[in-house]
Amino acid sequence: MNRSPVRRTRGLVATGLALALACMVGAVFAFAAQPISGAIFTTNEACDGTDLNIYGDKDDVYLDGGPAKEGAAGLPEGDYYVQVTEPDGTLLGTSVGTENETPVHVNSEGEFETCYQLSAILHKASDAGSPPFPIDGYDTTSNEGGEYKVWVSPNGEFPNDETKTDNFKVKEGGGHEEPPAATLSVVKFYDANANGVNDEGTEIKGWEFNVHDGIDWNRFTPHTMVLDPDEYVVTEFDPVEPNWIHTTENPLVVVLEDGDAKTVEFGNVCVGAGGGMTLGFWSNKNGKRIFEAKDKGKASLALLVGLNLRDEEGNAFDPTSYTQFREWLLSATAKNMAYMLSAQLAAMELNVANGKVDGGSLIYAPGTESANALGFATVNAVMAEANAELGLHGTALSGDAWRDYQETLKDALDNANNNLNFVQEEPCPFSFEEEI
Repeated sequence: MNRSPVRRTRGLVATGLALALACMVGAVFAFAAQPISGAIFTTNEACDGTDLNIYGDKDDVYLDGGPAKEGAAGLPEGDYYVQVTEPDGTLLGTSVGTENETPVHVNSEGEFETCYQLSAILHKASDAGSPPFPIDGYDTTSNEGGEYKVWVSPNGEFPNDETKTDNFKVKEGGGHEEPPAATLSVVKFYDANANGVNDEGTEIKGWEFNVHDGIDWNRFTPHTMVLDPDEYVVTEFDPVEPNWIHTTENPLVVVLEDGDAKTVEFGNVCVGAGGGMTLGFWSNKNGKRIFEAKDKGKASLALLVGLNLRDEEGNAFDPTSYTQFREWLLSATAKNMAYMLSAQLAAMELNVANGKVDGGSLIYAPGTESANALGFATVNAVMAEANAELGLHGTALSGDAWRDYQETLKDALDNANNNLNFVQEEPCPFSFEEEI
């Protein structure tokens, strides 16, 4: 593959590089002023580095780009300006004002036409002169960590919403020898049994995460990076969809020594429907039909009488007919939390008894005693816990010490009856507000 920069001449664009450039106006490509897709990253001369982020010399840094994650769109086709800055944005080198202002070309597949050696397409910010500026690379950062930031944009002013960036480090002084480095891999797994352990091997691809040690890298799982030995904070992003729950610690701190190869695992699970039917269902004609299907409702009534159900006053509620049960269900309020907890328990007991819900299903029920350390419990366990609590406390009024606990149980069953908190067998859709 030809590694030389692609030459494409464009008009001059205003820039803060020098006063002369600030007075000049050039052509900017007709890209829409909206966030662009795809990603850029640094690599080696062979363009085969596994997300390299640390180099022994500025001349060793090459630029590549394409889709941000598997199945994602690449960058828009066209030609792009390039600049290198310190992490704080101080300009170190730019293609603006050189003979070839837009040296990076993106093909119809959304990928860079080739890898571009940064020092071969930029002009140093510190060198005065008149355009067109010579190609002489980029200045050395003043950052003690040897940190740099590269920017690529179809707009020579590099506005945030039309620009892709990436960070890298250069550890100069050892010639072109490879500096000390370590490898960090980040993977994401679907935690279907909600135990916080990657014991089922279901990988989630395309989940965005951040690696930080003073500068930032945003990437998508699964991903492997070559980094400077240092301490890093690795954080998985929260998706737009609110039904995802973390099952592992986030963020995580990772210390990398020279030669290390470490892996960070993040687990998540999503919740949703599980067959639940609401209080409204069990009080309408469809619920009545199911309620009375077995021996004219005797089995359903026997099930309910066997529970520690309560009424508004805290008395035991043992229904003798569907009509009585329906009126009790529709009248339930949280003034006495035991009454509302009873109503939600009754609905879920009927759901399980009639095959609507699998009692062994996991639901998100944080704060319940039957939940594991991550807040997940089976439907059967939560129902048994709720029934036991109702047997102890027939009333749970404002100020009662056990009211909050009963409300926690009520919420868990209410969410399940409304199909909101069942652990899903497979990963649900997810997206992120700001993708790289």
